[in-house]
Amino acid sequence: MTSAFLGDTAALTGRTLRHVTRSADTIVTTVITPVAMMLMFVYVFGGAIDTGPVPYVAYLLPGILLMTVASGVSYTAFRLFTDVSGGIVDRFRSMPIARSGVLWAHVLTSLVANLIALVLVLGVAVLMGFRSPAGAAGWLGVAGVLFLFTLALTWLAVIPGLSASSVEGAGAFAYPLIFLPFVSSAFVPTGTMPGPVRWFAEHQPVTSIVDTLRALLADRPAGDDLWIALGWCAGILVVAYAGATAAYRRKIG
Repeated sequence: MTSAFLGDTAALTGRTLRHVTRSADTIVTTVITPVAMMLMFVYVFGGAIDTGPVPYVAYLLPGILLMTVASGVSYTAFRLFTDVSGGIVDRFRSMPIARSGVLWAHVLTSLVANLIALVLVLGVAVLMGFRSPAGAAGWLGVAGVLFLFTLALTWLAVIPGLSASSVEGAGAFAYPLIFLPFVSSAFVPTGTMPGPVRWFAEHQPVTSIVDTLRALLADRPAGDDLWIALGWCAGILVVAYAGATAAYRRKIG
């Protein structure tokens, strides 16, 4: 049973990855918005924002990486919606393959596509002057947090991919996720914000994740932020996975 599931998932993942490679503009589009935001904030607003001894590109980068993931998972919802509305999922149901392999194929494709996008954004940041003193352990920590965050948002994207009534609705869920970093510590220190906004910024998930990534990239202890960030990611993942599998069961009857 396990070997059949793995084989079916691998075959279906190969199919969805081929769609991505044949439509590379999706990755480019995923990268364009975060890179444009990074260029604008660093070269237009960066001089007016006091981040102490930390270069603004280094301060900004963690939030931009999260925006990249949020932008990327919207295409996961789009690809899944296209398969469902196009009848491909129904066709797979008539074949002797693991039913959950369809979902896992889209999830694994999302992880690969977002990894490529994150590397491209990081490369642009390096060209803009970003440097990190972090060692191997720090970079592994960054990769682990981003992996968990991407996995959580990907399963969240599965829900509208299965339940949306239009292609626009399938991708629209990502808009709040893309803009959530603006009300966090991603772009400016939360201490500069007015009371209620500051409270929200300090207690929403993006701030703890951004602060964790910033500390790891600067080779500093992440402290409690690391555990809060992991808690948020794990909590979102559990809820999203439960919601996605329930939506899938309703969809396939």
